[in-house]
Amino acid sequence: MTRRLAIVGMGKMGRAIAELAPAHEFEVVARLDHAEMTSGLTKQMLDGADVAVEFSVPEAAPANVRAIVAAGCPVVVGTTGWYDHLDDVRRDVDRSNGALLAATNFSLGVNIFERVLARAAELMAAAPSFDAHMIETHHRAKKDAPSGTALTLAKAAAAAGLEIPITSVRVGSVPGIHEVIFDAQFEQIRLQHVARDRRVFAEGALVAAAWLIGRRGVFSMKDVLDSSTHA
Repeated sequence: MTRRLAIVGMGKMGRAIAELAPAHEFEVVARLDHAEMTSGLTKQMLDGADVAVEFSVPEAAPANVRAIVAAGCPVVVGTTGWYDHLDDVRRDVDRSNGALLAATNFSLGVNIFERVLARAAELMAAAPSFDAHMIETHHRAKKDAPSGTALTLAKAAAAAGLEIPITSVRVGSVPGIHEVIFDAQFEQIRLQHVARDRRVFAEGALVAAAWLIGRRGVFSMKDVLDSSTHA
């Protein structure tokens, strides 16, 4: 059964999602960018979408999410750099009995990498001879630094007892590289995730969008992975 999809933000990610949507049984019914939303996002603009995917810019994301939820449409948000507003937006979504899935990275590999890092951090916290550092590299147009993914990874490590400083590199057209180095005097361990194409994020966002339809609440990619594991 074909599902109706609205895309909010027609940059590189929005275009990648539109390209892959048919393979995931989605019909794109709305392609919205800043020019269409100068006076705000309305229910009519969503054209009856079953779910929306939001990849815009940090300053626009909170208002977009609130408008989409107010229109009765579940929304998957891939925009990063707006999480200072996340708690307020989460409360609004809950009050509206809406559905929001927000993630700093929709790559299934990165979400698995986060769990691997959390376990490694737990082990390394008991090995004080190792220093830890994270290096994240993205294309030069990326606005936030550190990346949302790097902050999420560092948070997972901190929860396991290990603080990891982050260095951000912005260069060229790199879709995304996250590397964690554990270094001791006579040995070194490296954990690395490399995104070779931004379509990996688009594909994960479409998997999340299909999963979110019919649900109520605020979710993350952890919920998607956990439900798939236990299905």
